[in-house]
Amino acid sequence: MKMRAGYSIFLLILSLTVCNAGKLSNTFYKNTCPQVEKIVREIIQIHTRNNPSLGAQLIRMQFHDCFVRGCDASVLLDTVSNSKAEKEAIPNQSLGGFDVIDDIKAAIERVCPKVVSCADILALAARDAISSPFKKSMWSVQLGRRDGRVSLATEISGNLPSPFANFTSLVQLFKGKGLNVNDLVVLSGIISSYTLTFNTCLSHRFTALIH
Repeated sequence: MKMRAGYSIFLLILSLTVCNAGKLSNTFYKNTCPQVEKIVREIIQIHTRNNPSLGAQLIRMQFHDCFVRGCDASVLLDTVSNSKAEKEAIPNQSLGGFDVIDDIKAAIERVCPKVVSCADILALAARDAISSPFKKSMWSVQLGRRDGRVSLATEISGNLPSPFANFTSLVQLFKGKGLNVNDLVVLSGIISSYTLTFNTCLSHRFTALIH
C-alpha cells in the first residue's frame, strides 16, 4: 500500500515536469555525476534525524515549485532588483527546507560542479526525505530537469490553491495543470499514508475535502 502511494506521488510530480526537461532518465548523471543520489541520500538522512517532518516540507516545496512554472526550482531563487521572487509570496513564506537544499547543492558542487540541476536535487531530496523512515527508496526519480531563471511572486496567485478553496475550485485548478481528482487524492494521501503534518492550512483543507 505504501509503495503504491509512493509511486503515485512520483507520477504526480513527473506529470508536472515535462515542460522543464528534455528526456528524463534514471541514468542521466551516470557519466557526469554518478555519486549524486548517494550524496543526496546521506545528507537527507542526517537532517531527518533532527527534523522528522522534513519529508512533508520538501514535498510541499516541490508541489509549490511545480504548480507555477513546472518543476524548475524557481521557488529556490532569491529576489533580484525590485521583482519579488516566488519564495517571497505569502503562500511560500511558510515553506521549510531551503537550508537542506543548500547543503545538498554545496556538497554536490564540490564533487560535480555545474552539472546537477537544483530541480533534480529537490526531486531527489523530497523522495529521500519521505523514504527515510522506511529505509528504502519509495519510488524511482528520473532525472534531467532544467533549472528556471525566472521567479516572480506575482505568478503565485492563480497557480497555487487558496486555503479557502472549495472542492470544485481545487478540481478546476488541477484540471488546468493536466491533473485530475485522483491526483488531488494522491496529494492528500501524502499526509494520510505517511502520517506527516504540513504546517499549513492548505494541507488540512486538502484532507478535509477528500475525507
